[in-house]
Amino acid sequence: MIPWLNRNDPFPPVECALSNPNGLLAAGADLSAARLLEAYRHGIFPWFDASEPVLWWSPDPRMVLFPEEFKISRSLRKSLTKKDHEVRIDTTFRGVMRACAEPREGQDGTWITPQMIRAYSALHELGYAHSIEIWVGDELAGGLYGVAIGRMFFGESMFARRTDASKIALAHLVARLRAQGFGLIDCQMETAHLASLGARPLSREIFIPMLRELVNYPALAAKWPANPIGAASAPVTART
Repeated sequence: MIPWLNRNDPFPPVECALSNPNGLLAAGADLSAARLLEAYRHGIFPWFDASEPVLWWSPDPRMVLFPEEFKISRSLRKSLTKKDHEVRIDTTFRGVMRACAEPREGQDGTWITPQMIRAYSALHELGYAHSIEIWVGDELAGGLYGVAIGRMFFGESMFARRTDASKIALAHLVARLRAQGFGLIDCQMETAHLASLGARPLSREIFIPMLRELVNYPALAAKWPANPIGAASAPVTART
């Protein structure tokens, strides 16, 4: 059994999360900005579909990406040097979330519901949630979004309408985070795709102390610059 949270109830310790399903910690409460920020600061995130109550998770192990371990394949490196796209930051946060919510092959439904879009858009307005966007002309071709607290980035979702578009967005995110001294990207759940990009599982006993240190750094900026990053600007050197 997991606890049901009323509006002002604190989260239980992450060590109380179930092992099956891995990481399920609690249900209930709301998706207010204050609740979401409290969750992320403790290594907890919401994940549920439209037919379920709000469910809170903290899996063990946790999939993470150290920025210096990001892998750039030869094909991705070629895509990064092409001048056929433009990278922008925070110009259409809701647009990125809506694109991430679009149906995908092999998936039935989405957890990025209108309720989630409203909640994370509120975090965006407060300067915590950000989008990296790949534009080809007037087309939003790919991108990702997530939450930044201190020097910790919590990746939420990404999408691609053109080859490598989401990977290009991730490469530029990694470059920005490395330049600003971020220590870790939380990828939440383990997948082969994330592993191919350099992410790896980290045990809770290692992840939580790192998280506590990184989220307590002062925020570097309330708003990330909205000006475009040039299409040809390559990310900082990454492991191949």
